[in-house]
Amino acid sequence: MKLFKNVNITLAIFIGLIAGIVVGLIIPGSIGWFYGILGVISSLYMSALKMMIYPLVFCSIVVGIHGIGNIRATGRIGGLALLFFLITTAFASFLGLILPRILNLGAGVTIAMSESTVEATQFTSLLDTVETLIPSNPIASFAEGNMLQVLVFALIIGFTVLSIGEKADPFMAVVTSVNDLSLKIISVVMYFTPIGVFCSIATVVEANGTDTVLSLATVMIAIYVTYFLYALIFYGGVVKTLGKCPIGRFFTAVAPAAMNAFGTCSSSATIPLSMRCMEEDLNCPNEITSLVVPLGATVNMDAVSIVMSFMIPFFASACGVKVSLSMMVVVLLANVLLSIGTPGVPGGAIASFAALSAMVGLPGGIMGVYISVNTLADMGATCVNVLGDLACCQVLKAQLYPDRE
Repeated sequence: MKLFKNVNITLAIFIGLIAGIVVGLIIPGSIGWFYGILGVISSLYMSALKMMIYPLVFCSIVVGIHGIGNIRATGRIGGLALLFFLITTAFASFLGLILPRILNLGAGVTIAMSESTVEATQFTSLLDTVETLIPSNPIASFAEGNMLQVLVFALIIGFTVLSIGEKADPFMAVVTSVNDLSLKIISVVMYFTPIGVFCSIATVVEANGTDTVLSLATVMIAIYVTYFLYALIFYGGVVKTLGKCPIGRFFTAVAPAAMNAFGTCSSSATIPLSMRCMEEDLNCPNEITSLVVPLGATVNMDAVSIVMSFMIPFFASACGVKVSLSMMVVVLLANVLLSIGTPGVPGGAIASFAALSAMVGLPGGIMGVYISVNTLADMGATCVNVLGDLACCQVLKAQLYPDRE
């Protein structure tokens, strides 16, 4: 394991991605045994990754709600920060709902998977969706992979834990342990991501040719343009109007934290630098930064909402899975809930994509294609998320401490 820790995972994933594309283009599909081996390795990797997705999603949401409850008890700052993050995440989800449809992403693209396509869950109306929200048998929801019911069950358990207080401490100790265990297993599996990416993308490119590569590049360009505009216009506008700070001054002051987030793909690892930028360069009180920045690393996933909003419709269209507008609304509402438990570490969005893709019925094999571009998307997403954390700090400073410049 020490050997793996010394490897730059991000660089290794890029190498696996490029190598997989090259192999898929130059080695003919007539060499069936070769791609058969790659398919087996890819399936093993996918199974290992998905093995802990449902426990992780359930436990992380319960732990997240429990943690938010403790933070809210500290007073007004925690409540306002939480409200800020939930509103901005909902707005980012709404933006993601509109833009992919305007850009018609995925139109004319076909991705053939090596495994049979999973049928999407049929939603005739939002009322039908609401009717099936509460699971009559939570164990069956886990066994059948009904992610929406798992999310609702986690929400019910999380708020019940808050209501009974200390009586829930033994249960929370178990849930926290399972959450940590799930994160550890997934983090170990992630060390094998370069191999999994290589095998997955090679088989997909061999089956689909250069069209898949070009279409994925188009989606990534669209996502980064959206990142830039969202950060500049939305966060910049919020900082200027509510935060009473010139846009140029704000972005200059927080640039070190943003660049660190871009390079590490970890909002959690950027917490110390984020606090220093706000306290030293923008004179933000520690009472705000010490609460808002860690909370944002857990809850604020605006850019992840944008990624999910682009990727889900794209892959659904490419795989021939019909996703209605009402279903997409449900998915984005679920994404706001998932943002509570998404880890602020590299690859944290993978669990969210796995959960949401299961809801719309995407084939499990599409995970390999998504993971192959996740690092590219995650770098910009983490940068934008950290900017959102710091924009919240600036807004709260201006509103609660108006005399501080």
